[in-house]
Amino acid sequence: MPTKPPVIHAIRDVSGSSFIRAEEVDLEFSNGERRTYERLKAGGRGAAFIVPMLDDDTVLLVREYSVGVDRYELGIPKGKLDGDETVEQGADRELKEEIGYGARELRLLGTLTLSPAYMTHRAYVVLARDLYPERLPGDEPEELEVVPWKLSDLHTLIGRDDVSEGRSIAALFMAREYLAGRWKLP
Repeated sequence: MPTKPPVIHAIRDVSGSSFIRAEEVDLEFSNGERRTYERLKAGGRGAAFIVPMLDDDTVLLVREYSVGVDRYELGIPKGKLDGDETVEQGADRELKEEIGYGARELRLLGTLTLSPAYMTHRAYVVLARDLYPERLPGDEPEELEVVPWKLSDLHTLIGRDDVSEGRSIAALFMAREYLAGRWKLP
């Protein structure tokens, strides 16, 4: 598996990017105050963040290059929802592309946002159980390393330097609490 990050040869601003879109929102509050806010508008319908459980305590993580922090990060499989697929269909597809497993049981645990004060993006947290081997071709530029980790050792995982994606960490905590019976879904 790769251990050295790719070389960055150039960085340039992209105008009209489909990745970043901003919009203004004119608001009037209940006290009559008016404001115009700017927010980043997500492209698409959101993303699935999947917690794939190999057994009752073992989650399968992936190590992949993250250009935003210029290093390899360890986190859960994730990806944007395509076309008109449901959250569960997108989660199952991403599992097959990123870790080579499908899931017979997919359960939506909740929705996470990132900077909800100015971003519209939503990440749907899906617990995947009863895994079976199946691989689909993905869009990653290199093979992802699959790393089994014990949920009972989550406190050690979050102390690692290569684990910083907040939604992955939150999703792992959600899954752990749900599986332990300490958190019930509505």
